[in-house]
Amino acid sequence: MKFLFASDSFKGSLSSSQILSLLEDTAHQVFPDCETVGIPVADGGEGTVEALITACRGQMRTVTVTGPLGEPVRASYGLLGDGTAVIEMAAASGLPLVPLDRRNPSRTTTAGTGELMLDAAAQGCKRIVLAIGGSATNDGGTGMLSALGITFWDAQGNRLTGTGGELSRVERIESHLHPAIASMPITVMCDVTSPLLGPEGASRTFGPQKGADPAMVERLEAGMAHYASVVCRQTGRDCTTVPGSGAAGGLGFGLLSFLPVEVKSGIETVLELLEFDRLLEDVDLVVTGEGRLDWQSALGKVPAGIGDHCRRAGIPAVAIVGSIGPGYESIFRHGICSVMPTVSGPMPLEEAMADASRLYADAALRTFRLIQAAGRLKG
Repeated sequence: MKFLFASDSFKGSLSSSQILSLLEDTAHQVFPDCETVGIPVADGGEGTVEALITACRGQMRTVTVTGPLGEPVRASYGLLGDGTAVIEMAAASGLPLVPLDRRNPSRTTTAGTGELMLDAAAQGCKRIVLAIGGSATNDGGTGMLSALGITFWDAQGNRLTGTGGELSRVERIESHLHPAIASMPITVMCDVTSPLLGPEGASRTFGPQKGADPAMVERLEAGMAHYASVVCRQTGRDCTTVPGSGAAGGLGFGLLSFLPVEVKSGIETVLELLEFDRLLEDVDLVVTGEGRLDWQSALGKVPAGIGDHCRRAGIPAVAIVGSIGPGYESIFRHGICSVMPTVSGPMPLEEAMADASRLYADAALRTFRLIQAAGRLKG
């Protein structure tokens, strides 16, 4: 019997690595002679770099860059052995880097994200994989682009720094994109389908959670629309309605408009980097999971991505999860055969998280004993 373990972390309680260790120990209790392979996975959000570094035996690089408020911050990204740099934009431009009382998307910038990309180029990387999500910004990517050599000017000839509040002043753009970036393949991990503008766009959908009041939201929307019109006029390309252009405060739009990018699902990109289909060879069962499984899990989360690949390979997959919510059964359309929650009865969330290791081990034991029993059934 050969098992492949590939679970997302349970945010706030169990890391992917801890889950893999629990699965391995429990599997051998029930199947002493089994073979196990474990890889930490993530879907392009928080923890993606750490998961890929661990699975691909890469290394972390930490540098000082411009934070979302224009102040220096220390940010890390991953260097994989094949020359790929894996960057989470939130490491340099994320919302957690801004204190609650200073959150203001008209003043924040993605400059640090561009600086991480430049540093990756300086390290000799041949490809960048950029996860966009969790941003504190609404600058349309102007901060990142400014760091990469694209200059934005206002009508009076003043050079703009790249913040959300400056978008309404953009009148002219000069592109002197760094040569290494201009020729480098860039994969953007993005599962947000928002367009740049409108009720589901960058400013109106995500602005409030970044500190914008209703009046600021409308100013940001107007500024974004003006900026987009200038970009479209100068580039001859209109990316405003491309799914994902509104991601990360319009960073998706800036990337699509000026850089040689390919936008892909986060989990699909991660599984490609992990060579997941190759790992499935000779596997009898896959165990995956995440902290909470509900209707959203079928929309590009780890269990859905893992399950889809297992279904195509004809390998059964089960999910061990912290809890289940409405619509969880939609995951069965993605190759997941069964779902086992870790909670053993009604309990407060805090209690479940505090006792996560024991509860997970118990759920894993129930899962493997059920698999053992299924093997004894007569066809």
